[in-house]
Amino acid sequence: MENYRFYLPIEIRYGDLDPQGHVNAARYMTFVEHARIAYLHHLKLWDGGSFLNIGIILADAHFIYKAPIQWGQDIRVGTRIDRLGNKSFDMVHIIEDVEKNQILASSATTLVTYDYHADRAILIPDHWRKTITNYENLDA
Repeated sequence: MENYRFYLPIEIRYGDLDPQGHVNAARYMTFVEHARIAYLHHLKLWDGGSFLNIGIILADAHFIYKAPIQWGQDIRVGTRIDRLGNKSFDMVHIIEDVEKNQILASSATTLVTYDYHADRAILIPDHWRKTITNYENLDA
């Protein structure tokens, strides 16, 4: 598909379904959030401790729904960072059917690096910038 190095498999639970029998649209945000945290953990930018120490806050999120997701469908979320600013970065995601190689939804999010204790935006830490730049092959 597209240029994603990180994928997170998602198991569709019965409780993810709405009365129409497909995955409720609100769950897509949860799937992307789960993939975002797994991505940060994969890159060792978060150790699994307090969420107050992750250092990011969601500023914007957009979704495009292309096809419904059904119970039992084998899906995964592709996640990557495609822009690093001074205090923010953009993550893009695709939710895809693994068997059909079909994109079911896409998402773009903007996250701000944030100091929860001081209650303010901060510069992207240098080690985050270096790790992400190397992993995603971004221009420095």
